[in-house]
Amino acid sequence: MTSTAPRPARPFGAVGTAMVTPLTEDGHGVDLDAAQRLADHVVRHGNDMIVVSGTTGEAPTLTDVEKLELARAVKSAVDPEITVVAGVGTYDTAHSIDLAREHAKLGVDGLLVVTPYYSKPSQAGIIAHTTAIADSTDLPVMLYDIPGRTGTPLSTATLLRLGENPRIRAVKDAKADLHQASMVMAQTDLVYYSGEDGLNLPWLSIGASGLVSVVGQVAGDLERELVEAVDRSDLAAARDAHQRLVPVTEAIMNHMPGAVAAKAALHLQGVLPHAVMRGPHVPADTDQLRMLQAALDAAGLA
Repeated sequence: MTSTAPRPARPFGAVGTAMVTPLTEDGHGVDLDAAQRLADHVVRHGNDMIVVSGTTGEAPTLTDVEKLELARAVKSAVDPEITVVAGVGTYDTAHSIDLAREHAKLGVDGLLVVTPYYSKPSQAGIIAHTTAIADSTDLPVMLYDIPGRTGTPLSTATLLRLGENPRIRAVKDAKADLHQASMVMAQTDLVYYSGEDGLNLPWLSIGASGLVSVVGQVAGDLERELVEAVDRSDLAAARDAHQRLVPVTEAIMNHMPGAVAAKAALHLQGVLPHAVMRGPHVPADTDQLRMLQAALDAAGLA
């Protein structure tokens, strides 16, 4: 027997895609038409949130102008009820504030702020940096805690402190610390989004509000099934959706960079015209493409 549990707070939606950035065939520009078609595709396949200019969107290789053009194009391509979140975090506080303000002018719905990378500031520095960005606009902020890339995890004390800011509403967690998240959720109004596709079901089971997924642009309908099964407390259906996602999650997340795999998979599905990357990423090779195609076939996503 299943029941419908109270739905968690979802300030950014429930099923989100960390969207790749389609490039022109020479890689020198952003293909805005392809970006709009991709945005429409992910919305038609179960997503109610799109994150642009994140890690999967190759944000470090995009110019500020490209980021703004991309956000504008995606926002105009989807219905107003779809949440569009723009990645604005960098290792430079002033630069991040400028990006936040310029994106706010475009009418995006929220900001993704990654922990400053490379410089590895102290927790006090992270608090000052993130607070300054959050206070620079009226938009809600989602923190992005991914120490595997930034080198510095957000401590529990830092999360509790940042949770006091009314504009800082959520955490995208990619460090797999479910115990810490449980403590933070118990003591603040911060909501959590799974930032690690292999752990989507465990995250939802402890009260995460939703997902910000690389796999979501390839398998959004399955991820919607997973979220809705958890919402109605149907563990059997949630496990079934989770198991059907396993082969494609394994192929996309564990054998090459997620941005490379997601673009290649979207090209194999016929959603993108090609899978051009910007350096330092290189496109998937023949063996990787063969593995991705097999995974899509196994998940019924070809």
